[in-house]
Amino acid sequence: MSEKAERVKTLILGSGPAGYTAAIYAARADLKPLMYTGMEPGGQLTTTTEVENFPGYPEGIDGPTMMVQLQQQAERFGTDVRIGMATAAEFSDEPGGIHRVIIDNDKVIEARTVIIATGASAKYLGLPSEQRLRGGGVSACAVCDGFFYKGQDVAIVGGGDTAAEEASYLANICNKVTMLIRKDHMRASKAMQHRVKNLPNIDIRFNTEVDEILGDQVVEGLRMVNNQTGVKEEIPITGFFVAIGHKPNTDIFKGQLDMDPTGYVITKGKSTRTNKPGVFASGDVQDKEYRQAVTAAGTGCMAALDAERYLATVETKEPVS
Repeated sequence: MSEKAERVKTLILGSGPAGYTAAIYAARADLKPLMYTGMEPGGQLTTTTEVENFPGYPEGIDGPTMMVQLQQQAERFGTDVRIGMATAAEFSDEPGGIHRVIIDNDKVIEARTVIIATGASAKYLGLPSEQRLRGGGVSACAVCDGFFYKGQDVAIVGGGDTAAEEASYLANICNKVTMLIRKDHMRASKAMQHRVKNLPNIDIRFNTEVDEILGDQVVEGLRMVNNQTGVKEEIPITGFFVAIGHKPNTDIFKGQLDMDPTGYVITKGKSTRTNKPGVFASGDVQDKEYRQAVTAAGTGCMAALDAERYLATVETKEPVS
């Protein structure tokens, strides 16, 4: 491991909409932010072909291009953007204390403030066809991508509240929604179950799992299997949505930051403050309700403002260049 640590005012971990927006605001506040992109530079939007619901893009924009532009905007104001992933962290309990973060098991960064924007990773089924067709009809966000399948037949897998909510959303814009539930019952709340069952264009298939997503370049169909009888059936679809949950990328912070049972960082009130002074969390790493690019960007702004105000209220224990 590198012996000499690098000292900064603000360290940003993660490079999605939350991280880049935090960087833009932090840089403009002269916090001289250093950003490490994480294992997926640009975040989940880099796997999204079209973004049409982010304000300011009347014709829409593809996800990777949008993230490049956000990076360029952050760098324009002086953000130091580097490729690398945080592999360990040691947060101070003292106001004004110095936080230590290890990058790629080698480099030590000491920071007065840390903004965590490491996001959450959608859980997938693990099928090769599913991974191959991500961006070609396979999506983990119906609210993000459902519009592209307006008037078409789609399928969704999952039996919890999120799956029920997304199935209901899709039913309002799609011709038919086939909902696959691997058990003989739904885990969703009774209210959500009633909503789904009362929508005439949702076909609920219990005890049913995905055998294969069909198509070479784009989704063309679905082969499903009844896990009780073994009977397989193919249906034509153009969109396939996975709604089996997300996993926040917070493993290295466990035991230090307050989290809910599923690993989402808990922030205080309407702020982005965590239980550690000078450590802030923004975006999908602390938001399991909305999970949209625009809401992530909003909390990124909040985190930078919270960091700026925090630094204004604590005394510097050691000079920071």
